[in-house]
Amino acid sequence: MIDPRLSDSDGAAGGGVWLLNHLPTILWQRRIYILVPFLVVLFGSAIAAYTLPTYYRSNATLLVRSAELPAAIADAPGADIEERIAKIREQVLSRGDLIRLIEQDDLYPEDRRSNSMSYVVDKMRRATTVGALASDIGQTGTTKDNTIALSLSFDYPDPGKAQAVMQEYVNQFLRKDSDESQDQADVAVRFLQDEAAKLQTQIQDIESRVTALKAQNGAALAGGSMPLVMDTGSYTAQIADLENQNRQLLAQTEHSDNSELAQAEAALAKAQAVFSDNHPDVIQARERVRELRQAAAKADPNSSIQQQVQANNTAIASLKQSRDAAIAKENAAFAGQARAPAILEQASQLENQANALRDQYKQVADNLLKAEASARLADEQRGERLSLVDPANFPDHPQWPNRPLLIAAGAAAGIVLGIFLALGIELLNQPLRSPGQIEGMGLPVLGLVPIFQSPPHKRGLWLWGRREKSIA
Repeated sequence: MIDPRLSDSDGAAGGGVWLLNHLPTILWQRRIYILVPFLVVLFGSAIAAYTLPTYYRSNATLLVRSAELPAAIADAPGADIEERIAKIREQVLSRGDLIRLIEQDDLYPEDRRSNSMSYVVDKMRRATTVGALASDIGQTGTTKDNTIALSLSFDYPDPGKAQAVMQEYVNQFLRKDSDESQDQADVAVRFLQDEAAKLQTQIQDIESRVTALKAQNGAALAGGSMPLVMDTGSYTAQIADLENQNRQLLAQTEHSDNSELAQAEAALAKAQAVFSDNHPDVIQARERVRELRQAAAKADPNSSIQQQVQANNTAIASLKQSRDAAIAKENAAFAGQARAPAILEQASQLENQANALRDQYKQVADNLLKAEASARLADEQRGERLSLVDPANFPDHPQWPNRPLLIAAGAAAGIVLGIFLALGIELLNQPLRSPGQIEGMGLPVLGLVPIFQSPPHKRGLWLWGRREKSIA
């Protein structure tokens, strides 16, 4: 059927332009193909909207409160708020805690009868949402420590149980956050205390080593670089004087062997002046003097001269021992003076190590003070923590399904489906709707028959529209 009012150029247009030109007519004539899908989809969406399981959502909001003291006073090492929240979330949504909640509140009874507990736990995890709310004021591109609040939600068919589970979530988050903060603060305090004690022990050990080093080499360090001078002349002069007295006393004796004793003592003095006391010549001369003295004592045991000589000899032996001790001490001082630079360098290295450890100890002590302040804040609930802002609400309307939206979406989908169905049928049938289409087929148009519209009372029940006739 052809509408004689249409232009011939409509049918002669290439492609699908004629379809667009006749679109209102096509949609009206094929409205049955639009209405049927529309009603079917609309009815199906309405059924789905009222038969799908209903879920109620209970929400709660936790605020991240900053510490009541500045970070310069209380700033213990530990994870930031975002890491702490992530850790708490994993603990709250752990399998054991969720199973305890499921059994405590008798959640998902049908699923528990027909499925495994792992399926029920996963379903409860999917129904739980934990989201961080970040601040967008005064940010410079970083998201670290930007969380200002925590949003929690739980979906369940029973609004009362949804609220009960959400309240349990809130309690667990607050309790675990408090425990986590307290544990972190206590661990930081214990760690820093151990570090401080370890550094103190190391410092004391180095100080003891420095003290012992200086005590063992006090003479060398006290002498420094000044030259040491041996002064043993006083001992030598005293010894020579006593020996001279002995010679004079022996010279006074009238015995013939006194001169021999004097000669022996002179030989002994001469040998001692040249050789050490352990030299064979000195030993031989000393033995000779002793024999002569013994002989003189036997000859005159009560002689005062012999007693004086023996006293002088005793004094001479004592002076020689003192002189030898002084020489040994001065030799040791000379050796210590040679080692003084190495000793001073070793002591300097130990002092540098002690100073470095003291700096570390000062830093650890400062951190320990902050950690102790942070632990006290955590114990008194004054540190960085989560606090309840919006408690778990009782949902008064279902979160899912959104029935008006679902029905509207079904209606829109039905209309679109019907339009595509009508246009598809139009393209398959390709009816003649203009003289230009006939002329495009190479056939002449003999004439046009006008359209006669039926009276309203003769129209069908479904208003099929106008009847069009054309003569080709």
